[in-house]
Amino acid sequence: MGKNKGARINITLECVCKSPKNINKRKNGIFRYTTSKNRRNTPNRLELNKFCPNCNCHSTFKEIK
Repeated sequence: MGKNKGARINITLECVCKSPKNINKRKNGIFRYTTSKNRRNTPNRLELNKFCPNCNCHSTFKEIK
């Protein structure tokens, strides 16, 4: 008999600083973090403030999948 999947799921966080107005960019591209969250405690999409090496500053990362 298989085990239950449980309440924790893996999610991907993507930077929202992809705008071209950002002048002090190091390089082009999209930066992503992976983490896990509890599905029962946080049913809506997660937003965290983390460091983005593309724009060289702290910015908001939103859950994409």
